[in-house]
Amino acid sequence: MEGSSERAMKVSRLTIAWNAALSAVKLLAGVFAHSGAMISDAVHSLSNVFSTVIVMFGIRAAQKASDKEHPYGHERMECVAAIVLSGVLLATGLMIGWQGVKNILSAQEGALQAPGILALLAAVLSIAVKEGMYRYTRKAAKELDSSALMADAWHHRSDALSSIGALIGIGGARLGVPVLDPVASLVICLMIVKAAYDIFKDAVDKMVDESCDEETEAAIRACALRHEGVKGVDRLLTRRFGSRAYIEMEISVDGRLPLNQAHEIAESVHDDIEREFPKVKHIMIHENPVGEEK
Repeated sequence: MEGSSERAMKVSRLTIAWNAALSAVKLLAGVFAHSGAMISDAVHSLSNVFSTVIVMFGIRAAQKASDKEHPYGHERMECVAAIVLSGVLLATGLMIGWQGVKNILSAQEGALQAPGILALLAAVLSIAVKEGMYRYTRKAAKELDSSALMADAWHHRSDALSSIGALIGIGGARLGVPVLDPVASLVICLMIVKAAYDIFKDAVDKMVDESCDEETEAAIRACALRHEGVKGVDRLLTRRFGSRAYIEMEISVDGRLPLNQAHEIAESVHDDIEREFPKVKHIMIHENPVGEEK
């Protein structure tokens, strides 16, 4: 787990550096090219820096070993980090949306000017960089099974999408419709709010002991039934705990077997499930005695 944590920290530190540099470039481009959409996009990228710091905190906290006060570990701290991140995203999106509304009202008063070519170039650069960061972070998140890192990856993707909106708005404004620039800010706002909702929902699902998906549960049942001494799976309960899972299972075994043999069957099932499903943190198996099959 330590190696996974260090890799996640490396990914996060790299994305912080890229986001800080990209934010500065977009902010300067937005100011000098008179583009509200690009300034909004720069603020979004800057929020990525803060959100990644939150992710780093969550990952570090989740890796802490179990203790007397937290006997089940700290994996849910990743979910807490993801929830905080969703709040940051929501606040960023609403701020961008409000600024867009004010700029649209300014456009109606004739106080809005078309953005310069520098803003257009910055949008193209942002799309390429942010999509690359999304793919890089998402790959690491899937390999490490990190919900906080995956949330950060989608934050990068939302930034890439917002840059596409900025590109369309800036391009349209340069073609003679200046109001398209602040309209792009409103589109960016909606994208960010949607990303915030998705991240929040996923984190809450993991916080409230949502069960594993049906495909995973079917695979767990099949793993247990492959054992010769298992006559059936009477009950299976699963729950997600952060990025990990807990399992409670009742299996049927021949009631004539000595207790130690029934226990060995349960232990064998336990060990095989842990090997086949690395995300499982704890399994409790109960053996139910059944009569001889006819």
